[in-house]
Amino acid sequence: MQRDNSVHVLLTVTGVDQPGITAALTSVLAHSQTPLLDIEQVVVHGQLTLCFLVALDILNPKGELILKDLFFAARQKGQNLEYRMIDQQNYLVSNTLSRQYAITVMGSPVTAMAMNQLSSILSSHEANISSIRRLSNDDQLSSLEVLVQIASDDEAIKRLKEDLMQQLSSCGIDIALQRESLTRRSKRLVVLDMDSTLIQVEVIDELADYYGVKDEVALITHEAMNGRYDFGESLKKRVALLKGLPSSYLIELAKSLPLDPGARELITVLKGLGYKVGIISGGFHVAADMLKEILGLDFAYANRLETSNGVLTGQVIEPIVDAEKKADLLEWIAHKEQIPLDQTIAIGDGANDALMLARAGLGIAFHAKPILKKAASTSVSSGGLERILYFLGMSARDIREFLQK
Repeated sequence: MQRDNSVHVLLTVTGVDQPGITAALTSVLAHSQTPLLDIEQVVVHGQLTLCFLVALDILNPKGELILKDLFFAARQKGQNLEYRMIDQQNYLVSNTLSRQYAITVMGSPVTAMAMNQLSSILSSHEANISSIRRLSNDDQLSSLEVLVQIASDDEAIKRLKEDLMQQLSSCGIDIALQRESLTRRSKRLVVLDMDSTLIQVEVIDELADYYGVKDEVALITHEAMNGRYDFGESLKKRVALLKGLPSSYLIELAKSLPLDPGARELITVLKGLGYKVGIISGGFHVAADMLKEILGLDFAYANRLETSNGVLTGQVIEPIVDAEKKADLLEWIAHKEQIPLDQTIAIGDGANDALMLARAGLGIAFHAKPILKKAASTSVSSGGLERILYFLGMSARDIREFLQK
């Protein structure tokens, strides 16, 4: 019996992309019954890189003939072919021990300096890049997905994430590091804060401006941010200044709230794909309910203002939707919809969102204050809400084609 001296051989094919290249090469492998162990292909601006990992005895005349046939088939298609032997033991160990992570990189644009910093940080943490894919389709390179292999424990991953977010933020780059798993691409519940997240304004500031108490409300907000009041106390004090405001004005304001850029696109895609989407807000229910109706959301939770004889009484109806209540509502909705928390996304911009973002599978600080960026899984500092879809592995082309349908 002839001894099998097959080794792992990596075949790399490069050249101008055209139909039939893969068919020609796999025809040689099929006819020679050469075991195919792996295959990957990428095309960048019409330039093909195609890799086959095969088991082949290149020292045997039969193996040598197969290799010649592969070279001939590649040349017939105008391609270059190179080969090298792979250490089988290292191949098995690396595929067994390493875990794959997806890094979403967003900027305006993503510069060569940013990519150098990213790759240098990954190298220092012994993370190996396995693929890079462009997500955006604008003139600038504004979004990428980088898949990396990392043979590290959870603590090492945490340190890598901290380094990436800290060092790349100085380049104006947003980073999300997620385990590449089924749950990353199969989130099922998305909750959004309302004021300065889903919409471009703070409803209470608009009401205060109209009612002539803008400065007084702004002072309480400033003092709350400096720790003098908690959210509940500051909300009650600000709402008290609105006593006597006609509730009809709040209704009219709710009908014309300016959505943040990309809000409609985000919600249309998510709803079209079967996600549950809604609002959890420390703002006011009149505005949240109106947005729920306009955008076709599944739910809206916010604070309720007491009215009497068509005017605000200056009182907030308990319970107040504060930071803890927001997190509890996220968990309650997920339980009600039978959705695991690791398949949820929470999006917000302020300290009142921190607990909700921490409890979600993916917490995103959107154009947020620094304190929230530190608490969130990731952040979006530029662009619109549609960029959230990139974290789910969708590309701009996917999104555009879906919306066109």
